[in-house]
Amino acid sequence: MSDGLDPADWQTLRALGHRMLDDMFDDLAHLREAPVWRKMPAALRAELHSGLPREPAGAEQVYADFRRLLLPYATGNRHPRFMGWVHGGGTAVGMLAEMLAAGLNANLGGRDHAPIAVERQVIAWSTEMLGLPAETSGLLVTGTSIANLIAVLTARTAALGTAVRTAGLEGARLVAYASAGAHSCIPRAMDMAGLGSDALRLVPTDATGRIEPRALAEAMARDRRDGARPFLVVGTAGTVNTGAVDDLATLATFCRDEAVWFHVDAAFGALAALSPRLRPLLRGIERADSIAFDFHKWGQVPYDAGCILVRDPARQRNAFAQHAAYLRREARGLAGGQPWPCDLGPDLSRGFRALKVWMTLRVYGADRLGAMIEQCCAVARHLADRVDAAPGLERLAPVALNIVCFRFTDATGDLDRLNADIVADLQEAGIAAPSTTTIDGRLAIRAAIVNHRTTAADADALVDGVLAAARATLAGRDG
Repeated sequence: MSDGLDPADWQTLRALGHRMLDDMFDDLAHLREAPVWRKMPAALRAELHSGLPREPAGAEQVYADFRRLLLPYATGNRHPRFMGWVHGGGTAVGMLAEMLAAGLNANLGGRDHAPIAVERQVIAWSTEMLGLPAETSGLLVTGTSIANLIAVLTARTAALGTAVRTAGLEGARLVAYASAGAHSCIPRAMDMAGLGSDALRLVPTDATGRIEPRALAEAMARDRRDGARPFLVVGTAGTVNTGAVDDLATLATFCRDEAVWFHVDAAFGALAALSPRLRPLLRGIERADSIAFDFHKWGQVPYDAGCILVRDPARQRNAFAQHAAYLRREARGLAGGQPWPCDLGPDLSRGFRALKVWMTLRVYGADRLGAMIEQCCAVARHLADRVDAAPGLERLAPVALNIVCFRFTDATGDLDRLNADIVADLQEAGIAAPSTTTIDGRLAIRAAIVNHRTTAADADALVDGVLAAARATLAGRDG
């Protein structure tokens, strides 16, 4: 029996590896010819309910199963007509970077090695992109949900001191504020931080979907009178429903005057900073105490690649650094390189997700990525124009960046059910994959233009598909 898990025949595995790579390149090159999404047949799904494999199957057989069971039935977000959720489309370069990172199998929890230096460079580039001070600290994490949790925990420790990590809240009534359009991960972060989701005040928004500064000030004043302690305001750069961007400059001034932490959830909006035309929408983000965003959305980096930036590195270390004998830091050798990434967040075991971000930024360059983001917004404006011009369609929200919300209205009866059926019909036919949301109590078809492959022709296909699906549904009703 072999002493390890390396192949007995490297040449055979090498040939299989080259075939895998060629197959994936072919698949990416011909995405547009395939359906956006296909439902996995029940018989194939049942095969994934088998018991723990005890005997080896061989790499050839397992790869054949991948092609048969998985490849045709993935999420579909690589396809140019996937528009339902804010998912990036990925790139071939990112795929190669994932392969290289897996080959290194580096743990970026700590110690002194080159992969951590790469992550620190990505953090420095992110800091430069958003205009924060050079000493800003940060981490790459799974996504903005965890990045927002890190921000809440850091703000909590900044408000109550490091004793909160051992003694808990001890009756402190901390409250935070975000717009009514904020992502659901914000109340969830409050929940996981032990503050309770009820401690997050959801502030009304204006007609453009931005937080109302006056309503925010009134809510905070009311909480102070009631004996609560405001500690955090979350601004949003790209709301989940409509892509609205809060007035970040006004929020930054307000937080400075009120002495509360200013955090920006910029899950996809942060990358708009790469576009000279769009960057002014983010004015004020450079004054944030912390910023959360994803590279796997508009950055087109393969999942997962979120980022948290914190203006004051000492505050981030205060919230997370801990010491254990087996993790002793040294001045020299492999145990050097302080502070370690595990001093800045909850994870000790961390993969080398920085490589795919580093390679993406280097291969394409910030200017080309910025142009791609502008193109996504141009496609969204084209889609909005098509919706506005089409009889039977109604746009339900302004288009701030790249999200268009609309619905079919030329019918009687339950329009919410009709529009939900239209979306499901488009998805199941493989024509396009929008999603649904609710705007002012009405179900909307939501199209988020995030994929670098999406063109105006794909937006036209969506509108045409919605109208055709509506006609087919109504004809079926009448028949």
